[in-house]
Amino acid sequence: MGRTVDTLSMFDELKKTFSEEQAHSLSEILKNIEEENLEVVATKRDLHEQEMRLKHDLTLRLGAMLAATAAIIVTLVKLMSS
Repeated sequence: MGRTVDTLSMFDELKKTFSEEQAHSLSEILKNIEEENLEVVATKRDLHEQEMRLKHDLTLRLGAMLAATAAIIVTLVKLMSS
């Protein structure tokens, strides 16, 4: 992902309200939660890649349907002309 959690800033902010030990424990807990969240969050790049895969898949399906439609029309024309 490339994103990191700034635990030092968290620790410094928490030290304003909590003891150093409490601030350290809380910053570790928050870091773990944030890292778990970052593992499941989709980035703009993830969404773009998924969009490209879907467009590719839909293009292939549309092409297959057009080819099948053309084959059916050709077969019907041949049957009607015989």
